[in-house]
Amino acid sequence: MSKDLYQKRRLTLAEKLNNDSVAILHSGYLQFKTADAEYPFVVNNNFYYLTGIDQANVTLVIGKFNNEYQEWLFLDPIDEEQAKWVGRTLSKEEASAISKINVNMIYYNEAFNRFITNLLQPTRHFVNVAENVYLDLEKRQQVLYNTFALTFAKKIRKDYPSVKIFNLYALMLKMRMIKDEEEVKLIKESIQTTKRAIYNVMEHSKSLDNEALAEAYHNFVITKENKTISFESIIASGKNSAILHYVKNNEPITKDSLLLMDVGCYTKHYSSDISRTFPTSGKFTKRQKEVYEIVLDCNKRCIEYAKAGMSWKELNDFAKDILAKGCQKLGLIKEKAELSKYYFHSIGHSLGLDVHDPSIDNLGLLEGMVITIEPGLYIEEEAIGIRIEDNILITKDKAILLSADIVKEIDDLEKLIK
Repeated sequence: MSKDLYQKRRLTLAEKLNNDSVAILHSGYLQFKTADAEYPFVVNNNFYYLTGIDQANVTLVIGKFNNEYQEWLFLDPIDEEQAKWVGRTLSKEEASAISKINVNMIYYNEAFNRFITNLLQPTRHFVNVAENVYLDLEKRQQVLYNTFALTFAKKIRKDYPSVKIFNLYALMLKMRMIKDEEEVKLIKESIQTTKRAIYNVMEHSKSLDNEALAEAYHNFVITKENKTISFESIIASGKNSAILHYVKNNEPITKDSLLLMDVGCYTKHYSSDISRTFPTSGKFTKRQKEVYEIVLDCNKRCIEYAKAGMSWKELNDFAKDILAKGCQKLGLIKEKAELSKYYFHSIGHSLGLDVHDPSIDNLGLLEGMVITIEPGLYIEEEAIGIRIEDNILITKDKAILLSADIVKEIDDLEKLIK
């Protein structure tokens, strides 16, 4: 990712701020797991989007005073003893090289409180005073959920009651919804790694006796290419394939069973999300083929249909109409309203730094968005679950299929497995 791109993004955000304001974004903290163990660190994606820095407890401050832009970064000093155990953290110079923030504007965290006090409270020698503070106030209704921003907002309300607090979250989402060329390039790289991981499973399908072995063949490629999975892999056979988010991946694969793989990986934080369904025997049964052809038809027609200016509802309704008619043809339902028995999710979602990249749905599909197209049918009583998911780039006139070379036609799948 171009270093200058992070700087351009910060300037774009600054243009959206009121004058005499600061925006504060935090990278996040290491999370306690058990005993002396912590969960692997996961950076706040809004912070990463603006800095390219993947490290705990780093704070970005963007200032706008007299319509002029300023920026600062705060991070922990290098702990030489800790470095012996878990590795060195970034120096000021290294953080500057990544983010393109002037090294003279990078400080250690111990200076943050004094810095903020000087910005929010006029003193005898003050230069600028921030009347507004923008924070990334993303909120989830979960037990013990908390973030730097939520805690800091409480402090501002208590200590600086005249300062106005604005939520930065929606501004960040609008920026992240539209992908630039470098973001699309990284998503495509993730798709290619995912392709090779899926193919590795297909090429060993004759030896698969358990979902866990299929996952192992998948994970081998991900690890070999120095990537990480972008969500818990769904590798489901038989009745398990009718469970939308099945992640146990540990049950036997029976003869003539379909295997549904919904998988993805990260390349420099950008994700893929691909689903393929195939017969481990190398040959679809007559019934499996009938169901598969309906899902495939829906997948291809939705990719052809999707374009900028369309609402998510339009795209969803289009998919449901195709699947409902297919289910009627299969003898599964009589009325369209019954479709939810066999199809109970939406046709897709935004994709990017998050697998389910946050988006503002009432804006519809915008030029430059990357989304998934993932129709499916789940017939539990027949042990048939089929989902075919691709990743597409929305353009003005016609979507670009980013995962075009991952096979999904019946003949191609059977040929590859054989």
